Amino acid sequence: MTDNIHAAEHPESDRVRSGGFTLWFTGLSGAGKTTIAHIVGPELDRRGLVVEYLDGDNVRMHLSKGLGFSKEDRDTHIERVGWVASRLTRQGGAVITAAISPYEETRQQARDWVEPVGTFVEVYVKASVEECAKGEIKEFTGVSDPYEEPENPELVVDTELLSAEESAAAVVARLEELGLVPAEVAA
Repeated sequence: MTDNIHAAEHPESDRVRSGGFTLWFTGLSGAGKTTIAHIVGPELDRRGLVVEYLDGDNVRMHLSKGLGFSKEDRDTHIERVGWVASRLTRQGGAVITAAISPYEETRQQARDWVEPVGTFVEVYVKASVEECAKGEIKEFTGVSDPYEEPENPELVVDTELLSAEESAAAVVARLEELGLVPAEVAA
């Protein structure tokens, strides 16, 4: 037995199972990210994919406990979500993340971790600060802290124009176009 095993020395397979991808929902709090994710996920499962959710709030309770909402803490939190997403994508999973992820640089870091092992699909769930905040303007991303809109997401769904179901249908259609999900369920 080895007495001193260090993380850097941990044996790691370089095997990547095909078909994995990360569906990265980003947008303001209250825009509909989690709602849409919870409609898309069961549909992907119905089509035979192994689906795993990484909801920003749930990850914050377990892997990012103790982090606040400073830029540094938000970056650390999103980096953790991105790294875990890359590990699950590498194993062939359909990973659905729903986190505000307000900074372009940190979303790019997540993309950089995922793309060597699978496809990264950024979905900007667009809604105005006024619609999302509903009177709670004091401490709100987009007001007291910036939200940097994605420059080139694979898809934009505007939840002020589309229902959650219509938004989810658009997401699934885009995944079909990208060849990430089968167009129909096998009989």
